[in-house]
Amino acid sequence: MRDVTYPPIIVTAKTAFRALGQSFQMSGTEHVPREGGVLLAFNHISYVDFIYGGFAAHPSRRLVRFMSKRELFDHRWVGPLMRSLHHIEVDRGEGIASYHTAVDYLRNGEAVGIFPEATISRSMELKEFKSGAVRIAAEAGVPLVPVILWGTQRMMTKGHPRDFSRGKTIAIRVGEPMHPTGANPVAETAELRSRMSSMLAEVVAEYPAAEQPPGSWWVPASMGGSAPTPDEALTLDAAEKRERARKRAEKRAAKRQ
Repeated sequence: MRDVTYPPIIVTAKTAFRALGQSFQMSGTEHVPREGGVLLAFNHISYVDFIYGGFAAHPSRRLVRFMSKRELFDHRWVGPLMRSLHHIEVDRGEGIASYHTAVDYLRNGEAVGIFPEATISRSMELKEFKSGAVRIAAEAGVPLVPVILWGTQRMMTKGHPRDFSRGKTIAIRVGEPMHPTGANPVAETAELRSRMSSMLAEVVAEYPAAEQPPGSWWVPASMGGSAPTPDEALTLDAAEKRERARKRAEKRAAKRQ
């Protein structure tokens, strides 16, 4: 797969990391194989997780093709960039095409990134997982590698103003690979979520205390922070969906007039 855009994007990202004075806590990156198909499963807490998630595979010199929502590909400026990076368009209403594309990429030796939660978690804890990750890995016959990101939500996430001030720490932890068989996708998905939940707790505990005082809004309520509880986050998500539906209805009505 020919990559003209990806290398300069990586250089630009590294330059931005330095300009923002960011430091990285990275561990387990040796679990990303240097060659062959691999599916990386990430938690989702920020709008910039794609950028930092790809960095998890950088020590292995891999370029990650992320499965991303169709709306990004429809964007006038972002769409051409996403396609040039060979990311995979996902239609949430009809995901079979993206499923097959991901399997094809993996069988051709690519590294693919997926967010099993599908949407950003307001609680900063793991939401319920879709079974797509284990089913794709099993179908392609590739390892499924869990990855936890932390600190990205401090820059840009749902319900909070953007904050690109200098000096933030970004934690990236890569776990040992799973090898799903597809025999029981529900059980294998539960195992993936359990592993990632343990990894998340470890990352939060090891994050610099000076940057994460008690009651921080970006820390789960169950871990001493003030983020919404999972139940409160569900309520906020439902309200957001209703508001989006209302705006779409108004837009359709305006077009008919």
